[in-house]
Amino acid sequence: MPDFLNALLLGVIEGVTEFLPISSTGHLLIAERWLGARSDLFNVVIQAGAILAVTFIYWGRIWDLLVNWRRPENRDYLLKLIVAFLITSALGFIVVKMGFKLPETVTPIAWALVIGGIWMLAAERLAARQVDRSEVTWRVAILVGFAQIVAGIFPGTSRSAATIFTAMLAGTSNRAAATEFAFLVGIPTMYAASAYELFKQYRLGGAVQEDWTALGIAFVVSTITAFVAVKWLLGYIRSHRFTPFAIYRIVLGIALLLFLPVGG
Repeated sequence: MPDFLNALLLGVIEGVTEFLPISSTGHLLIAERWLGARSDLFNVVIQAGAILAVTFIYWGRIWDLLVNWRRPENRDYLLKLIVAFLITSALGFIVVKMGFKLPETVTPIAWALVIGGIWMLAAERLAARQVDRSEVTWRVAILVGFAQIVAGIFPGTSRSAATIFTAMLAGTSNRAAATEFAFLVGIPTMYAASAYELFKQYRLGGAVQEDWTALGIAFVVSTITAFVAVKWLLGYIRSHRFTPFAIYRIVLGIALLLFLPVGG
């Protein structure tokens, strides 16, 4: 396959899956088994494209929070975003210092997809029994901070799935409100993680050997497809549940377990 087409496909996969609750890391690792492995720098940059798209989508909300931070409701929301981010950052620093490395085999990803899908179905039912609430409590903020680390440690979990459903079960039962908080706290978290990885790759000299043409193609494609995917998702969840995503995860995970060799 031509390299530019390979990069384009990986950009599409990253853009579509980064903020849908189906795990971008899991899909990229699986895709690279057939399309060829890419550098850590490549994966970080195309992820940054997806984050940029969500930043554009929520720019009005972000601007209002920052400019009108003196309003009690804005200040309260900002503080909760900051606390969730700091919890993730502190725990992430500990994980990095411990030298924890993500497993890069498909089998644990497949199990994470299946378990995560079942958990999503159960969580959706439990959240539906609660009173519809849009408020983000301190408990929600704290638990979302922990949920981001769990998703970061176990590929296939999905950061968006972990944070959205944690928020819904912890008290923000309204899907739209839970999704907004999960995505907003993900923006600084993922920018920080991307900046760290870029700095690390720069120190290791990874930028010198990178194919910047392919990387540029993947970045642009990732940004565009993420923008379309997230805009669609935000409209979809206003009147639909996350059930189809959970079923997709379970089907994909079972298929991988059945058709791949053990530990493949």
